[in-house]
Amino acid sequence: MKFLDEAKVYIRSGDGGAGAVSFRREKFIEFGGPDGGDGGRGGDVWVEAVNGLNTLIDFRFQQHFKAKTGTHGMGRNRTGANGEDVTLKVPVGTQIFEEDNETLIVDLTAEGQRFRIAKGGNGGFGNAHFKTSTNQAPDWANPGLEGEEKTVWLRLKLIADAGLVGLPNAGKSTFLASVTRARPKIANYPFTTLHPNLGVATVDEREFILADIPGLIEGAHEGVGIGDRFLGHVERTRVLLHLVSAQEEQVGKAYKTVRHELDAYGGGLEDKPEIVALSQIDVLDEAELKKKAAELKKACGQTPLLLSAITNKGMTDALRALRDVIVAAQGNQPLPEKREKNRRKRDDDGNLEAGFDEEGDD
Repeated sequence: MKFLDEAKVYIRSGDGGAGAVSFRREKFIEFGGPDGGDGGRGGDVWVEAVNGLNTLIDFRFQQHFKAKTGTHGMGRNRTGANGEDVTLKVPVGTQIFEEDNETLIVDLTAEGQRFRIAKGGNGGFGNAHFKTSTNQAPDWANPGLEGEEKTVWLRLKLIADAGLVGLPNAGKSTFLASVTRARPKIANYPFTTLHPNLGVATVDEREFILADIPGLIEGAHEGVGIGDRFLGHVERTRVLLHLVSAQEEQVGKAYKTVRHELDAYGGGLEDKPEIVALSQIDVLDEAELKKKAAELKKACGQTPLLLSAITNKGMTDALRALRDVIVAAQGNQPLPEKREKNRRKRDDDGNLEAGFDEEGDD
């Protein structure tokens, strides 16, 4: 299945049914009077986030969605049936924009979330509705109201807990394939990954979702290479794993290149927690490894993890580091290293002092 994260569709809700003009005419009924029924309401257009979808490819083959018109009213005070609704089923994480592709209508971030993006027209009143004491035989009825029509943009931003970023051939797809059941395309040339991939990683009986996006190069925010169009898929993540290949001549420069593109893109990526790792270390000897690890540490301001998907070195430590940030973000709790500093202390009477964490008390 091809990956499609943006689609333009035309939608139209149903018109309301017209009211009926009718009079009751039966033998032995002296005063029949008007009995025209109301028209039915036009169908609505809904959008719903469903499980099991991770692309908007369905909207490449169908771009027009129209709800049914309400049935017209009939005699004997019979109201017309409402028109059938139309529901656009989209992946969780889809945003709906107006035709200008900038005005956000709704952001569907939870499975089962529904939103009406076009309301059907109301049905018209039949002539029975207009009967009064002074006008006992009205001979008119209302037409149904027209439905709404508009063009909207669907834009998908994948829901993932952690995102993998880095230059092309930094080992992102290999990392994803090693720790999840995802099978992204892996080859020794730039831009092997042409669309985001998702996988579920497990460490210490806890699962979280990893997103791998195509590699960034210098000038990506200006459209160079694949550009930054896929960075939206890591906007919702809680943590970024920034992989820098040990095969780079200047690992510090490689890190700063991607970091600059993330900052230029914005979208909150510049403020996300970041774990930096030196990948593909199996190609280096000990002396070269120490040199490049020190260079990368100087560039990023933190001690990088050392990873090798081939030998599985450091992979579990990387997953645990990601897990700790994700768990802390989910529960709005401090990270484990900070938790140690915030443990509560007991006074001489054995009471817990205020402002400290109870975890880890003796």
